[in-house]
Amino acid sequence: MKSAPELLREAYAAFNLRDIDGVLALMRADVDWPNGMEGGRVHGQEEVRAYWTRQWATVDPHVEPVRIVEGGPDEAVVEVHQVVRDLAGKILMNQVVQHVYRIRDGLIERMDIREPAAGAGTV
Repeated sequence: MKSAPELLREAYAAFNLRDIDGVLALMRADVDWPNGMEGGRVHGQEEVRAYWTRQWATVDPHVEPVRIVEGGPDEAVVEVHQVVRDLAGKILMNQVVQHVYRIRDGLIERMDIREPAAGAGTV
């Protein structure tokens, strides 16, 4: 089983490559995920797939993990540098946020967003 940092680095790399299947393979079937673009939450891999498909049709997000801190056996906090561009390449958002993960049985079970990260802000 992968460590939380290994699992999450793999997930971010796949997300940035737009490899939806690669990221979903790292999530539980009943994953609970924030809908940072439209608000609310999505539940299950197929809702995450639909959400990301809609998101990537309108913006080009890139999230790079800066620091990963394990908060216990089933939690990790990832400080990420998030850059969101429109489809023409114009930067819409450039900031540092925290993603808080709950991991169960080696798979991502839930993610929450804390914004902006304490002591961080717009880059």
